[in-house]
Amino acid sequence: MFAREGYFTMTVAVLFTAIVFTLTALYVSHWIAYPIYIVVGICCGIVIYFFRDPERETPSDENLVISPADGVVVLVKEYQEDVYIKDKTTQISIFLSPLDVHVNRNPISGKLEYLKYHPGKYLMAWNEHASDLNERADFGVLHPSGTKFFFKQITGFLARRIVYHIKEGDELTAGERFGMMKFGSRMDVIVPSNVEIKVKEGDRTVAGESIIGEIK
Repeated sequence: MFAREGYFTMTVAVLFTAIVFTLTALYVSHWIAYPIYIVVGICCGIVIYFFRDPERETPSDENLVISPADGVVVLVKEYQEDVYIKDKTTQISIFLSPLDVHVNRNPISGKLEYLKYHPGKYLMAWNEHASDLNERADFGVLHPSGTKFFFKQITGFLARRIVYHIKEGDELTAGERFGMMKFGSRMDVIVPSNVEIKVKEGDRTVAGESIIGEIK
């Protein structure tokens, strides 16, 4: 299964590959043609592989905070969140390499009360300041328990586009797809003090499956 956000890009990659293969077969000598086939074929395969979208099984307990992204936890720290939660919180940052699945999933169920897109810089996604300075989209969700959660899609040095399909007022379900970030990026999940953190720096997470916190 592939992400719908990648259909256009994958189509262009396949058409470009077909054109290059055809022209190479017609006009290039064999000893030069084979390296061209290999390089262009590999590039096309990488593009298609990037947009893969595997099915996931999300835990059914609504008090669990689920990872919104595949990747590595690069930061777990105390954080003063003054936009939506407006209190002392814990920030969990997940770095996605270009080889990770880039489809993003809702970390928690609830009503999307806050959404704002911010243009910005393109610092390396593992840079601590990327959370505030890079291009990003911010989401604030009110859980049925009354607990507020805040999470961010953040572009990186390679990722130059974020995509999301949710809007303010939507009812979100944990584990459902809501968008993606293209070609390397970062997700931040910011949770209040009544959430027990279940991950540490260096842990790998799987979007829609890995438990990163639990409401207490």
